[in-house]
Amino acid sequence: MVAFPAIFRSLIRSSSPKSFFLAITKFSNSFLGLASIYTKSSFFSFTSVLCHHLKNQNLDEARFIFDKIPLPSVHLCTKMIAGYAENCRLDDALKLFYKMPVRDTVCWNSMIKGCLGCGSLNMSRKLFDEMPERNVVSWTTMINGYLQFGRIEVAECLFLEMPMRDIAAWNSMIYGYFCNGRVDDAMKLFEGMPCRNVISWTSMISGLDQHGKTNEALFLFQQMVVSGVEPTSTTFSTVITACANGPHLQLGVQVHALVVMLGYSFDAFVTASLVTFYANCKQIDECYKVFNEKLHINVVVWTALLTGYGLNHKHEDALKVFSDMIKLGILPNQSSFTSALNSCCELEALDRGKEIHATAIKLCLETDAFVANSLIVLYSKCGNIKTGVVIFKNICEKNIVSWNTIIVGCAQHGYSMWALAFFTQMIRVGVDPDEITFTGLLSSCSRSGMLQKGRCLFEYFSQCKAIDMKLEHYACMVDILGRSGKLEEAEELVKNMPMKANTMVWLALLSACRMHFDFALAEKSAYCIFDLEPHCSAAYVLLSNLYAAAGRWNDVARIRVKMKGRGIKKQPGQSWLTLKGQRHVFLSGDRSHPSCEKIYKKLEWLGEKLKEIGYVPDQRFALHDVEDEQKDVMLSYHSERLAIGFGLISTVEGSTITVMKNLRICGDCHSAITLMAKIVGREIIVRDSSRFHHFRNGFCSCGDYW
Repeated sequence: MVAFPAIFRSLIRSSSPKSFFLAITKFSNSFLGLASIYTKSSFFSFTSVLCHHLKNQNLDEARFIFDKIPLPSVHLCTKMIAGYAENCRLDDALKLFYKMPVRDTVCWNSMIKGCLGCGSLNMSRKLFDEMPERNVVSWTTMINGYLQFGRIEVAECLFLEMPMRDIAAWNSMIYGYFCNGRVDDAMKLFEGMPCRNVISWTSMISGLDQHGKTNEALFLFQQMVVSGVEPTSTTFSTVITACANGPHLQLGVQVHALVVMLGYSFDAFVTASLVTFYANCKQIDECYKVFNEKLHINVVVWTALLTGYGLNHKHEDALKVFSDMIKLGILPNQSSFTSALNSCCELEALDRGKEIHATAIKLCLETDAFVANSLIVLYSKCGNIKTGVVIFKNICEKNIVSWNTIIVGCAQHGYSMWALAFFTQMIRVGVDPDEITFTGLLSSCSRSGMLQKGRCLFEYFSQCKAIDMKLEHYACMVDILGRSGKLEEAEELVKNMPMKANTMVWLALLSACRMHFDFALAEKSAYCIFDLEPHCSAAYVLLSNLYAAAGRWNDVARIRVKMKGRGIKKQPGQSWLTLKGQRHVFLSGDRSHPSCEKIYKKLEWLGEKLKEIGYVPDQRFALHDVEDEQKDVMLSYHSERLAIGFGLISTVEGSTITVMKNLRICGDCHSAITLMAKIVGREIIVRDSSRFHHFRNGFCSCGDYW
């Protein structure tokens, strides 16, 4: 016999059949209701956990939960598919998609978008073609996909085939046209739009500004305001950026007033744009006022101020901003590091650059291409190309800027074989060279006397359709030929250039004439320069130095009188080095430095040591008509030697001394410093106007060819 609960036994004994039946029905309904509540609660619990795992990219755990749900809805399936696609597990997404018994349009659209996100344009098109029903989102997603892959013509065809277009589809095509450089098509489409929203106007303003049509962009903004369309924060950021690019100070101030009036003044991206705008317009005080209106925690605003100070050559202020960011716990991004490192470069502050480098390492940004490129420039510019090479090798994804930076850096330091080796690697990994690559390679050949390699590279790039030959490339080739003594060939190249030679090209030829004492060609080159640029001081100085080296003092006097008559002043030679964040500058024969007595005493000691090992001053580089003994004294106290003397008395034994010079190092100083480095047992690095010289153990990295 079935065992009934006590309540049912009492009902059977005391109640009529009808009462008993009603009691049973009531109990059953209550039981089913509780079961339903329990089932719904479990469903919501499963869904919640599933969404949590998808949000945290725990896909396997999410799939485990998903498989526990008896009959997952189309919505849940779509979520799971989107999770796979977002994490580039396209095969898993497709398997689940094709296993679904029912698929709605949202699911199809999600799968198409997932394929595009994973880079599979063909699969997304296959799904699009298989769709039983397409809506406007389906068409727009596919159009965006073709635009994303640069297939603008196919996107155009799809756009024209659309049975019905919404405003998002029109906006997508406008954006796509601008991304592919088809500005006129974008303008034509915008004019033909049946209706426009704020995104349409903003896309047009941004696109025009980015393609150099800033005035047209700002005029369009004025039309937008007149049309009664209220700008958004994105619109204001775009318009203010256009005002900065102009720069259009007056209009930008008016836009700033509108920003305040509509309540967007505390939006982080609008603030960042305003800071950049005032910085570009050289209104650095206004720039800081905008920044200071509110305590910002957004890294974009801080980076805008940091970059603004750098643009206005306030590099100390820029580095202080970077330091304040760290103190306040605002983590710098790639742009912050790039701007801060650029300021270090301008200040030649390697020690501070190393501190920023350490911060980049802590934040795991050292291998980021943008940060690493700036680090390579810093170390290269401050004389440490080997560290630059190490940083380059550690970059995760090298871009064209990375390759160009290391090639140019190696060229500046005279490591021509390294530059060529990097170029070979660059070609091998499929990165196409550009004009900067070409300039760097030719410069490396010029600084190492690699005549045949330079000729081969010049011929190779001349035939490369992707490279636009520019005047600086011809100047480099003239320099290669001229330095190698091929003056006639260099002159022929200048005469047969497809464009008219400018001052830079003629100066390269004049400099070669100075090196090889070709007076006739030197005078011809100099007068060509005077025709192009009558006040070019470099041409007068090179010609004067050529006459002085040959002892033609009357010609020297004639050149100097002409310079004085035309108000042309020779740039004074100066050298400097940076110690503990302070720059120490020296002129030839300078006695104004606080440590001048110790410096001169050190140089006198070095002078004695130089004589002991057979050094004899080369008086050809004393460019004044004075007695021989006085010439020797003048050569002994050139600015670079004073800077080296200060470095020797101010730094620890064995450390490297790095000196910067604004003019080309003279031949006598080059010979003397080569021996000085051997005497003191240190590496001495001198960067002149042409290149870096690394002096160590009685040799220079340039191989006495510079």
